[in-house]
Amino acid sequence: MTGPGPGGPGPDGPGAGRGGRPAGRRRVPTALVGAAAVTLLLALYAWQVAGRGVAMMRTGQPVLVAIGLGVLIIPLLVLGLIAVEYRLAARVQRMADTLAAAGQLPVDDLPRSPGGRIDRSAADAAFGPYREAVEREPGSWRAWYRLAFAYDAAGDRRRARAALRKASGLYRD
Repeated sequence: MTGPGPGGPGPDGPGAGRGGRPAGRRRVPTALVGAAAVTLLLALYAWQVAGRGVAMMRTGQPVLVAIGLGVLIIPLLVLGLIAVEYRLAARVQRMADTLAAAGQLPVDDLPRSPGGRIDRSAADAAFGPYREAVEREPGSWRAWYRLAFAYDAAGDRRRARAALRKASGLYRD
């Protein structure tokens, strides 16, 4: 006799999601945990640098005051850039949720090597329709979003990021 099947009691029964977790509970992505840890370390670093800058300014010596002011700018820039990146990530997640709810999320079905790398020629061939969609509808955040993932599949991270930023700007507007 085998164990319970789908829908029966057990880890895959009613109320269970993927991996036996209760349905409705969303797993925290590993990348988010890593980003939070790096952000915490950067915040600690910025705190230490700011403390050194303030200590320099308290000396009253003009050169150290100037250096202290310069040192205080670094943590502010770091924290500002982190805020911008988190805002972009949150907006990209909202765009993905919107597309997923409409059943329009791009599907990653490109052939891969045994090591997991996407076949470059297949990625290049799949890229054309996404580029054409952006040319037809340059004001569509959905088209730019899909183009970003086509760039990513083709290995062009810089253009993928630029396309995501464009999609994000259009989504916000």
